[in-house]
Amino acid sequence: MPKFKHLLNHTAKTAHKGLIPTIETLKIGTIACLSSTNIIKQFQSNLTHGLSTAEAHRRLAIFGKNEAVVEKKLFWPVVLLNNFRDPLSVLLIILALISLVTSDFKATILISTMVVISVLLRFFQEIKADKAASQLKALVHTTAQVNRNGKIINLPISCLVPGDIVHLSVGDMVPADVILLSTKNLFINQSTLTGEAIPVQKNIDTTKINCSPLEISNVCFLGTNVEVGTGTAIVISTGKNTYLGAIAKDLTDIEPPTSFDLGIKKFTWLIMTFIFIMVPLVFIINVFTKGDWLGALIFSLAVAIGLAPEMLPMIVAVNLSKGALNMSKKKVIVKHLNSVQNFGSMDILCTDKTGTLTEGRVVLEKYLNINGDEDCTILNYAYLNSYFQTGLNNLMDTAILKHKEVEKQINIKKNYKKIDEIPFDFSRRKMSVVIENEKHEHMLICKGAIEEVVASCTHIQIGEKISPIAGSIKQIKLKIEDSLNIDGFRVVAVAYKREPIAKTGYSPTDEKDLILVGFLAFFDPPKATAKDTIANLEKNGIKIIVLTGDNLLVTKKICAEVGLPSDKILLGDTIEKMDDEALKIAIDNIQIFAKLTPLHKERIVRALRDLGHTVGFMGDGINDAPALRAADIGISVDTAADIAKESSDIILLEKSLAV
Repeated sequence: MPKFKHLLNHTAKTAHKGLIPTIETLKIGTIACLSSTNIIKQFQSNLTHGLSTAEAHRRLAIFGKNEAVVEKKLFWPVVLLNNFRDPLSVLLIILALISLVTSDFKATILISTMVVISVLLRFFQEIKADKAASQLKALVHTTAQVNRNGKIINLPISCLVPGDIVHLSVGDMVPADVILLSTKNLFINQSTLTGEAIPVQKNIDTTKINCSPLEISNVCFLGTNVEVGTGTAIVISTGKNTYLGAIAKDLTDIEPPTSFDLGIKKFTWLIMTFIFIMVPLVFIINVFTKGDWLGALIFSLAVAIGLAPEMLPMIVAVNLSKGALNMSKKKVIVKHLNSVQNFGSMDILCTDKTGTLTEGRVVLEKYLNINGDEDCTILNYAYLNSYFQTGLNNLMDTAILKHKEVEKQINIKKNYKKIDEIPFDFSRRKMSVVIENEKHEHMLICKGAIEEVVASCTHIQIGEKISPIAGSIKQIKLKIEDSLNIDGFRVVAVAYKREPIAKTGYSPTDEKDLILVGFLAFFDPPKATAKDTIANLEKNGIKIIVLTGDNLLVTKKICAEVGLPSDKILLGDTIEKMDDEALKIAIDNIQIFAKLTPLHKERIVRALRDLGHTVGFMGDGINDAPALRAADIGISVDTAADIAKESSDIILLEKSLAV
């Protein structure tokens, strides 16, 4: 491990020796590929005893508290003075002083009033710039189970340091960026970072590392939540060095000037250039024609005052206010007046897929037998499984249970009762329930990943006919599976078998010799209005670009259905390898980006702006906050996360492009 030795002291080499690596010094995949023993060794920790109190205090002094953002206290007089530094304000202040010297008190008062109003508007907008970071920090205020001095104790997560051994269980928030050392049926909800609500399986697999950090199997991130299962992990990054901390840092940075800001700046410099040319010219002409130096100076200064657009700030404010009022009648709340002009000049609108182009909910679209024909028998078995299971309450079970007609048709409460359950876990990738029917027969009903369920089957059922699985049938199964996957469906297999009545206890070893009944295909359908809305926006010169954390096949299917060209899609892991210049070249003719992280979205928005576009971004999650701030105009919805609303310029009262 010689390459690590060089990096151990990098973060605080001037103060301490032997420090552990952090995300600032190592790419996360470099650490994640190590064995559990080597990871613990590199972080100078101990699986059983954890860190000592003294060592934890030493590291806390070096790395600081485990807070996603350390808020900078704004010194308001400095902020106020900084707002007088823009070119237009400087020009008007100079002209106000000239008016005062020439005893033109009316002009002095008028110009000064305009400057004060303009500066105060900008001041009050800027003083709230750290609110988004505060919202993010407010998410993180809980405790974690930690090994310290050989004991498991509860500690405020702000006290965690790299090298701590933490224990995760259902309902816990992941307290830092961690690498998993052991897991049992662990599912993590990463929606705070990806926007996708379906929980992700996590395990100690060290092979999947050449991908987006959020897809690495054995890594969990601060701010995500444990949906089901348990795990033990080692902390690798805390506070501002975490993935969430990187987002928070972007939110505390000064926002880049929007196209409207740049336009005002260009106009101001044009006026100033004109004044700097005209004033000396008028002065020289007057001196040569009239010979009165003082009179020529006063007249030339009067020309300068006359040329100054002292009413411009007020005119702009009034017009933008009128625009904001008109937009409010269309279910749009304008937070920042300047965004009205940006909204009007926008030529690219970047949007998420889930909930914007789609309904934002998982729907059971198809239930097919082995021949690809729709068969209600599959739905009946799936409904029984979801109805009686008590493990992971996921969106697919919710979609199945929306078919309430099944419950009435087979009279579940009267005809069926639960005998046992075999919970889902990662290694099996399936779960089963055992029920007793009205004939007092015991049935094991299994659903899960296609490969694992089919591998447990020896027979298939089509209608009432049960046959042994043959090689040709396996080929048909693969063809159906591939067809559904290409169409963007999430596919689950369903199987069953009858069990002896006398048996009451079951385990995963009983999931064998099953009868395959068919497949369930789930989909988040596109909104009915999405296709027409996109066509109308493009007619008005606004190009739609989709930025999503979802996978390639699902994204391609949805975008094709709403009329977007899906032949070219750029993925997050490809973007990760590009520098900014390469990204600008790559995104020129691409409208769809998939498997993105929050920072990928921000990079894309900034690249589009650098190419001269006025860019809007529409998002509603914590994961969208960096891109919302990076865009010329950030658009959120009233149901969005607080941090997304704080980072946006416009808030829609309905999550739809049709607004």
